[in-house]
Amino acid sequence: MSGAQGLIFDEPLLWEMGSPGRVAYAMPSQDVPAQPVDATLTGPGPDFPDLSEPEIVRHYTRLSQWNLSVDSAMYPLGSCTMKYNPKTNERQAGLPGIAQAHPLLPTALRQGLLRLMFDLEKFLAEITGLDAVTLQPAAGAQGELTGMLIFYAYHARQGRPRTKILIPDTAHGTNPASAALCGFQAVHVPSGPDGILEPQTVAALMDDDTAGIMVTNPNTLGLFESNIRQVAGIVHQRNGLVYADGANMNAVLGVVDMAAMGVDILHLNLHKTFSTPHGGGGPGAGPVCVAQKLAPYLPVPRVVRAGDQYLLSDDAPLSVGKLHAFYGNFGMLVRAYSYILSLGPELHKVSQLAVLNANYIKAGLKDHYHLPYDRTCMHECVFSDKQQVAHKVSALDIAKRLIDYGFHPPTIYFPLVVSGAMMIEPTESESKETLDHFIEALRAIAKEAETDPDLLHQAPHIAKLRRLDEVQAARKPQLAG
Repeated sequence: MSGAQGLIFDEPLLWEMGSPGRVAYAMPSQDVPAQPVDATLTGPGPDFPDLSEPEIVRHYTRLSQWNLSVDSAMYPLGSCTMKYNPKTNERQAGLPGIAQAHPLLPTALRQGLLRLMFDLEKFLAEITGLDAVTLQPAAGAQGELTGMLIFYAYHARQGRPRTKILIPDTAHGTNPASAALCGFQAVHVPSGPDGILEPQTVAALMDDDTAGIMVTNPNTLGLFESNIRQVAGIVHQRNGLVYADGANMNAVLGVVDMAAMGVDILHLNLHKTFSTPHGGGGPGAGPVCVAQKLAPYLPVPRVVRAGDQYLLSDDAPLSVGKLHAFYGNFGMLVRAYSYILSLGPELHKVSQLAVLNANYIKAGLKDHYHLPYDRTCMHECVFSDKQQVAHKVSALDIAKRLIDYGFHPPTIYFPLVVSGAMMIEPTESESKETLDHFIEALRAIAKEAETDPDLLHQAPHIAKLRRLDEVQAARKPQLAG
């Protein structure tokens, strides 16, 4: 076990610390006349804790010691792609001319920044095989929304508005919500016995009232949709569009040509594939790549080149409009740009290693956990708790016990098409030694499930907190001190 008990501090709320009059800063001398507080305000002012600088620093340092991050251990969250972020990308994003640039700088003073965006769009277009790119969406989910807005605008422009979207059961969970926000009805498409789409199923559902399909490839089972070209052909034959959820692009980076697969629109999660920070609620970035016929519908403003100058242009009468303040979360774009430049022509090795690592874990655990689809996987593999349920041990018990072994649990109970799913994605970042340690931990847990199931029911045993009441936490969250 790499999980261990050590010096772990308890930590009270900020309001329970400190003492009146303590401050962590020194205000400059007042050089403007004092003004009375607005007389319309009633009641006491905000209750800020009175803390010294050491108290503040130690408080947040102690809290940070309660967390596991990708900088401290393997984080095998399937679908989420929690890969290590090279620190050189952080360094480039922190350069003063980049980090301190105001978004309203005059054009003459932001030529380098605009060129960076222009070049990044070209990089992403070349990597995906598509023709035009917007960097504006602030997350993958907003990228999905952008794609659905373009679906809607395109069909309206053709004079044939449509009302339905096909969504496979192996797609990402946000897809139906993005479609619904644009007024589309989500039509469920069941996957076949091999865990992938079957062309005949799509053909039976695709009609002249269906705008197209939202497909995740590789899908959430970690399997490549090998029938994607036939599926795309069926959709295109009825004048529909093919949207690809690019959240799993980390598996096919520099290997697969999305345009050749028949994809019309693709969003990218920069935090998953291009190594920008992940988690904490943002900021994120979800660029959208499109085929040439859909380029006129991309959001504005757009970075364009005019002679030897780069400009932001709003001249796009068919655009779906603006999605985000200014031009997107620029710091995330810089990190992705740095990541692409640092790897250059070796970019495809990212996906090759991610796929290799996932198949290594699959091979190491298939004799200990049920494998619903025993096929070559892509960047992630999906097991279930079917064998452990016989001992009254669930996927949740296995995940909680893994904490004692020093690993963040994998994604559990998703995808929904697998009962008791355990979805493991090691990414390309992890060494063989780490993967072996992870496999050994899960093998040990499988043995414990047979010999001492109560041990798993009560796990974790050596974490800062024991098992929480997750139902109550969801129903009655405590959002304030």
